[in-house]
Amino acid sequence: MQVANTAHSDFLRVRRKAFWRGIAKWLLRSDDALLAFDEVRKQLHAHLQHDAGVREVEIDQIVGSVGRYRDFDRAFLPRQARTRGRWESIDTAHLTHVELPPIELYKIGDTYFVKDGNHRVSVARERGQVFVDARVIEVESPAPVTSIEDLFEWIRNEDAVRFHEATGISRLRPGARIELTLAGQYEKLYQHIATHQWYLGVEQKREIPYPEAVASWYDRVYLPTVQAIRNEDALRDFPHRTEADLYLWITEHHWYMHESGLAKGHGIDGIVKEYVQEHSELPLKRLTRTIRRKARP
Repeated sequence: MQVANTAHSDFLRVRRKAFWRGIAKWLLRSDDALLAFDEVRKQLHAHLQHDAGVREVEIDQIVGSVGRYRDFDRAFLPRQARTRGRWESIDTAHLTHVELPPIELYKIGDTYFVKDGNHRVSVARERGQVFVDARVIEVESPAPVTSIEDLFEWIRNEDAVRFHEATGISRLRPGARIELTLAGQYEKLYQHIATHQWYLGVEQKREIPYPEAVASWYDRVYLPTVQAIRNEDALRDFPHRTEADLYLWITEHHWYMHESGLAKGHGIDGIVKEYVQEHSELPLKRLTRTIRRKARP
């Protein structure tokens, strides 16, 4: 009887926490809902899956649910009074040290979604557990997902997800991350890869499979430019832009200078440095550049 009363008190406490958390999130106009697995999988074009076995999973990495995403908030606090019976039975099991089976999770990147065991996650989190045992089904995403913020970023950028899916770049080069901030620019990257595929075929006198061309373009064209961008710390001069943005702009700038006969014969580091000097988006540098141009005879 005492255990049952404790479990009931625990449930009332977490419901109060859920209520006040909901009020705070509403005032801050912040979304506090769990993510719906099927919607996320569809938006990320994540289809292939395989059994990854039983492992310990950090509870903070569980961000959504298959069917119970309306019953709990982002902290897995129960939003519905109807969850009381199941929640209290799981809490009672914890209080009496009854061993529960592993929960079941879907994994996309470094984020997890509950297939079975939402109440167990809720109780475990409330009791201060950091990890939970889970049987994991890994779902392959074309784009690399490292956090819930990352997940939202990919969902907002469907063109980027399609590029990663079409090229298979994340599979060919794990950890590769190519994002553009301006709409309609991915078509240029496809063209770069196609051009590289053609030159590679001429160089090696054979037909080059597309995956091989993608990997070669990344290794021989994209990555050296990105490394030069990092060496120059060029992103500092282009707030809110990405390495892929600069790769595209610098490559097009160099091609234009070459076609115009204005190329100075610099290596890639020199080309990046020159581009940053001429096109920096920092206000002070833009002002200095404008004054210098107006002062020319």
